[in-house]
Amino acid sequence: MTEPWTSDTPKVITLPSGRRVRGRGLRHELPEGQTPTLAVHLTRHEPPEVPWESLWIPWRDFWLPAEPRHAMRTLRIAYDRALDERVEICCGGGVGRTGTALSALCVFEGMAPEEAVRWVRRTYHSRAVEVPWQRRFVRQVSAARVASAQ
Repeated sequence: MTEPWTSDTPKVITLPSGRRVRGRGLRHELPEGQTPTLAVHLTRHEPPEVPWESLWIPWRDFWLPAEPRHAMRTLRIAYDRALDERVEICCGGGVGRTGTALSALCVFEGMAPEEAVRWVRRTYHSRAVEVPWQRRFVRQVSAARVASAQ
């Protein structure tokens, strides 16, 4: 087991389940202190190598994941591992795509899509989930979660 994120680590949010996840913009400096054990990169092009494990979701800025099902599976892996690992979700600016992915994690927690977006905007960034189709993706995550539970 890995030491979890400390609550004073910049951009770390604590989900209702107690899982801690860091959102980050790749255009910004890597914060000092703890490093992730798993990073999920939400970028158009494959990201450069990092010294920790990373997963890539092809995702253009202001758009949706290129392969929504792959994105949902990868975000579920991140959610599951956030229970006892330092998981980071990151895109270029750390707002729209990152906020959308964090909202998906909230849906995995059992939140309704609209509630998830509001929660992420309140606890992470006020402009998270920037465009209507990103909100639609959060609803798709919810629909897929409900369908898989039946």
